[in-house]
Amino acid sequence: MRIALGLLGALLVAATPAKSADDPLLRPIASEHAKQWLMPQPPTRIYGNTYLVGFGGLNVGLIKTRAGLILIDGAVPQAVHDIEANIRTLGFRLKDVKLILSTEPHFDHAGGLAALSRDTGATVLSSAPAAIVLRQGRSNADDPQMAWLEPYPPVTRLRTVRDGEAIRLGGVTVTAHATPGHTPGSMSWGWRSCEGKTCRSVLFGSSLNPLTAGDYRFSDPAHAVALANFRRTIATVRRLPCDILITAHPGQSGGDVKFAKLLQSRDPNPFVDPEACRTYADAAATALDKQIAKEKSGAPS
Repeated sequence: MRIALGLLGALLVAATPAKSADDPLLRPIASEHAKQWLMPQPPTRIYGNTYLVGFGGLNVGLIKTRAGLILIDGAVPQAVHDIEANIRTLGFRLKDVKLILSTEPHFDHAGGLAALSRDTGATVLSSAPAAIVLRQGRSNADDPQMAWLEPYPPVTRLRTVRDGEAIRLGGVTVTAHATPGHTPGSMSWGWRSCEGKTCRSVLFGSSLNPLTAGDYRFSDPAHAVALANFRRTIATVRRLPCDILITAHPGQSGGDVKFAKLLQSRDPNPFVDPEACRTYADAAATALDKQIAKEKSGAPS
């Protein structure tokens, strides 16, 4: 009996998975601060082939095509396993993710890209300015918030896209829209999503929040080009085709409220709002004007 029990114990030890080794692509970033973004929420179809697989304070998008999946953003490294679990919960396989689109190269949206690209085999697509940051895993001095930003795992499987470039996969066309301002490399992504014969224009929009950190001032003459680009971006977003707006942080466009309503009822779909992009752009213009006025008044950031 002792021999049998000893053998059973040995088998149980052998069957127990070893503690996972440290994974440099999954090391948490700003753990306490990130908690405000990572409230769990169920992976949910928003409209047609468009899904959300992220969190209460941080959107991660998913588009289903005939040739695989397109993921949008990667949150922080410690969120990767949850994103992957959400993809599986919807009945999809990680290996079906073919492309990952990057909205902005900050750690809260790009920190998980390296791990997600590795785990899926997908290529990350970004603007050329963002690609510089993604490859090095840290922002440069031209980023208004560089003084606050955390470094993150560099992205190696990466391809740049131009403003207005069309990315095609499995019958779906996603158009890249350069939207610099919040970061110099910000990119928004637009596509058509259909339910039956009713199709809607969807935009996954980058942040338009004019946050600054340290000594950065949009009103500094040295940043005149950046300020002009920001104002141009706001004008661009205002006129983009946009029946459904999903923003990188849902709270910036009322997406958190819309998501809660969607879980209660899909008819009418709370995300369908042809004025959403105009409203988003108008709020950004007001915020930018207030930021400029504060800087000129000498008030602390």
